[in-house]
Amino acid sequence: MFKKILIANRGEIAVRIIRACKEWGIATVAIHSDVDRDSMHVRLADESICVGPHQPTLSYLNIPAIMSAIELTSAEAVHPGYGFLSENFEFAKILEENEIKFIGPSSKLIKMMGDKIEAKKVAKEHGLPVIDGSEGGIKDIKEAKKICEKIGFPVLIKASGGGGGKGMKIVNRQEEFENLFLTAKQEAKKFFGNDEVYIEKFFLNPRHIEVQVLSGKNRTVHLHERDCSVQRRHQKLIEETPSPVLDDTIRKDLFEKTVSMVNKIGYEGAGTVEFIYEDGKFYFLEMNTRVQVEHPVTEMVTGIDIIKEQIWIAFSGDTALEQSDINPRGHAIECRINAEDPSNNFQPSPGTIGMCHQPSGFRTRVDGSIYQGYKITPYYDSMVCKVITHGRNREEAIQRMLRSLDEFVIDGITTTIELHKVLLNNKKFITSDFNVSWLDKEKVI
Repeated sequence: MFKKILIANRGEIAVRIIRACKEWGIATVAIHSDVDRDSMHVRLADESICVGPHQPTLSYLNIPAIMSAIELTSAEAVHPGYGFLSENFEFAKILEENEIKFIGPSSKLIKMMGDKIEAKKVAKEHGLPVIDGSEGGIKDIKEAKKICEKIGFPVLIKASGGGGGKGMKIVNRQEEFENLFLTAKQEAKKFFGNDEVYIEKFFLNPRHIEVQVLSGKNRTVHLHERDCSVQRRHQKLIEETPSPVLDDTIRKDLFEKTVSMVNKIGYEGAGTVEFIYEDGKFYFLEMNTRVQVEHPVTEMVTGIDIIKEQIWIAFSGDTALEQSDINPRGHAIECRINAEDPSNNFQPSPGTIGMCHQPSGFRTRVDGSIYQGYKITPYYDSMVCKVITHGRNREEAIQRMLRSLDEFVIDGITTTIELHKVLLNNKKFITSDFNVSWLDKEKVI
């Protein structure tokens, strides 16, 4: 096994990785910015090294500084977590060239699946249904208008190299198209350095379903699906597994086609293939070549440590799991707790945490990195932790989550804890009568 791994990340995912490494007996190196010296991941790691100031481009995205940290600490492998450099094929390629193991797929596959247009072509070639739209990137507005006439409004304009809702515009009517097309291109250039966009048919009432896979040289296994349809402005708030809207016939088809594609492209590592699901049909959306924020719900129902599996595949080249080893039980729900003020348009709420009491109890898990006296800065993502509960069924998982959120106390900052209570008690959530546009269309909050 690896002797030392550097974690190229921060916050709760860095803590999560360090814990998995400790259980393997692997030494860990935490990188941090100058404002993260007192972070939990720095305290838990065996070694730590500052890679720059608070600006992400000068620290957590600073490849030369991170490479220097690897050399100084003699780390054998790098776990990128999610976000930051986790899907940066150039970083993965540099590590490959320096014979440092990147805990994830090859740089070639990261590049291929990170390009939304190329990924769509690959999915289609390997038997996954795709959304009607442009075959490739579009820069000419006349060509774009012709495609819209063919597939009909509403349409979705998306940045080719993007994600997280950036460079994404919904166009309901023809007269709106030109302005939103140009705006999407400008955002794509600003956030991703590439103004290429593509067009897809927009679904009015879709669910967001994703399939977790683990893949090595000899086989690919799936860990069933997650439903991530509670979203606000394309940002996930609550995730669960299994999906309340899929039947076994659809699941079988979804899993078989997903595993087949992942196998055929020679993928190695943990990955998630995401789909739009509407009216009994699913359509390929994208593939994330990293661990997901919502991976704990899958761990809760399968009993499989996805981070450890990532490390094992990176070390051995294959997964030790057979499909028959994966037998999910019960239902799991995850609520993302953000330092935001829902009553003030979800404005970030930085500050110093006062009293902090985290929930515990039967089948309750908190993945986080906060503690009393910890300072939440405005420089990074506002998520401070995740609460995950497991029950024999969906109803029990919901009730256990509500009990856990009632126990959760975080003084000193405003959080989304109360928001989650409102959502979990909403009739539409309880009956699973919602889709990805639910919170944007209705005044639930």
